[in-house]
Amino acid sequence: MAAKTIQPVSLAQETRATLPTPEAAFHLNRAQQTLRLWSMRGDGPIRPLRVAGRLAWPVADLKRVLGVAQ
Repeated sequence: MAAKTIQPVSLAQETRATLPTPEAAFHLNRAQQTLRLWSMRGDGPIRPLRVAGRLAWPVADLKRVLGVAQ
């Protein structure tokens, strides 16, 4: 099975409240595993929500960390 290609929109235009790990990692220019480690250790700049066992990264926090106007 081929890997999914991510086609994220700019954070300034994002309408969802949270993003899945692959899209959040893309915007932060970090590996997905880095975000998973932040979640596990609780030491990253953003804390994810857990929805049905999956990580959901708040768009407002991503914008804050990256300095994107809300």
